[in-house]
Amino acid sequence: MPETRAKSEMHGCIVCGKLYQLLAVYDADGKYIGVKVMSAGGREVKDAGRPLVACERHSREDVERAVARVYGRQEPDED
Repeated sequence: MPETRAKSEMHGCIVCGKLYQLLAVYDADGKYIGVKVMSAGGREVKDAGRPLVACERHSREDVERAVARVYGRQEPDED
């Protein structure tokens, strides 16, 4: 089993910038695996391929627009 590494990180909400404490997990090569939001009121932005967080009060549409604005349209990986 490959060795994983967990890192405590601070990230701002992708929509409004409010700060949240995250526990991000990376594999031995440094590739992002997943995240756990440790601060109250925040939630993980799923399927982003990077550690992203949003406030629970923001709608899914608001979060998707913010991700598209910052990172461009997210297309599923074709393997």
